[in-house]
Amino acid sequence: MARARAVKPAARAETSKARALPKGARRTTPTPETLAALGPDRLIALILGETARNAAFKKLVSAALASLQGPDAVAAIVDRRLTALEGAQSYIDWQKRRTFTADLNATVTVILNELRPLDPAAALDRLRRFLDGADAVLNRVDDSNGTIQGVFERASDAFVKIAAGLPPEDTARVAASLVASFGDDPFGPLGSVLADMVPKLAEDALADIDSRLAQAAAALPKTGNPRSEASSRREAARAQIVRLRQAIADRRRDPDAYIALEAAILPGRENRVEVARRLLDAGRAAEALDWIRRMQDPGLRIATRADLIAGFDLRGPERERQALEIEILEKLGRTEEAQALRWARFERDLDAPMLRTFLAKLPDFDDEEALQRALDHAETFPQPHRALAFLAAWPDLRRAAKLVTDRPTVWQGDQYAVLAPAADALAQDHPLPATILYRRLLDGILEFGRSAAYTHGARYLMELDGLAERMEPGAISPDPQAYREALRREHGRKHAFWNLVRD
Repeated sequence: MARARAVKPAARAETSKARALPKGARRTTPTPETLAALGPDRLIALILGETARNAAFKKLVSAALASLQGPDAVAAIVDRRLTALEGAQSYIDWQKRRTFTADLNATVTVILNELRPLDPAAALDRLRRFLDGADAVLNRVDDSNGTIQGVFERASDAFVKIAAGLPPEDTARVAASLVASFGDDPFGPLGSVLADMVPKLAEDALADIDSRLAQAAAALPKTGNPRSEASSRREAARAQIVRLRQAIADRRRDPDAYIALEAAILPGRENRVEVARRLLDAGRAAEALDWIRRMQDPGLRIATRADLIAGFDLRGPERERQALEIEILEKLGRTEEAQALRWARFERDLDAPMLRTFLAKLPDFDDEEALQRALDHAETFPQPHRALAFLAAWPDLRRAAKLVTDRPTVWQGDQYAVLAPAADALAQDHPLPATILYRRLLDGILEFGRSAAYTHGARYLMELDGLAERMEPGAISPDPQAYREALRREHGRKHAFWNLVRD
């Protein structure tokens, strides 16, 4: 008979710890329970091994050990690294960029995790020093992917959070100390920090910050060639300071101060919408109406990349202005004028939200007649693509279908943002107009060789096949079979497209 082996106490302990794991837990996933089962000796060995391989991890461990001695010991570690960063001049190539980023992140982590709990003021001082060196660091490395900028943004966010957690008078003192840096470089990291702190300041601290910012703006040189790069930078800095002062004016609920500052930036071209909005919110609707109706030179509107990505609409600013004008008229009790503006806006641009509001404001039984008048206007609108977009989205698919079939040759395949959703909406009950639109979309893709849209083109061809089965013979020319054969003849060499087509 085999004897049962005795279980050593240590083994029993390990078995007991393993059994203590939560039911269903993966025993190889690092958790407090699974790591505790390793025991201190094994964990120490793992930590020492990682510190030998990973410089950033070693810094975190060293700082954690230093925290046992107090804030001065942690601050000394941080100061040594900051001094090294401030004195460094060598360029960081792409091979060292990841290690460098990890080192910067570790420095911020030490400040936040080890120094801040012991001495928040000391942590703020080190974060500020770290942010002061942002330009020098970014000039030494290619940060095209934005990872290093992200480290400085993390430090900025932490600075604001720590400062906001101080007693109000200390928070105000920190903000005041940033004004000089903001005046020197309003677009730098410390400039953004001050802007983020303004909403967190006590109201009785705002006047002092505003006064300091006014002095900083006045101290900027005004001489020199107005077309020079240096002069442009100064004017941009001055405008940024004024914008921050406007944020303070909003916090103080002072629309007059906001308007005066707006005039300082763009005399004669103040933002009417922003000014009128603040006057309306202050209960000064008559003054708001005067502002929103002022004639103004719009000047140049430069569309940024973000505007283009978002689909910037040139009519957007005027739509926003008129929407606020209508709101002001309603506030003044001038409902008929507001309704007239809504209808005029709809007539000019087929603005669906304006029409819906217009109809909702009408007395009972008047809205149906007004709706039919509006739909008649849309059907005869001189811009057919805008008319189709409106009718398909409203929706009035009967009128949309008639519009398409009455004017079959006007539809342009490159207007896919209009034609594609309209075709999809019409496909269920109106196969002929849907066919017209899908053909124009597909023709546009193939004629111009838009390979990125070939998958859409293959879907359109599949939709056309399905629609052909539901149409009367001779309903459209060329007939579906002849149309497909023509596509093969004219675009047969576009193999990337035909490979996507299911015959």
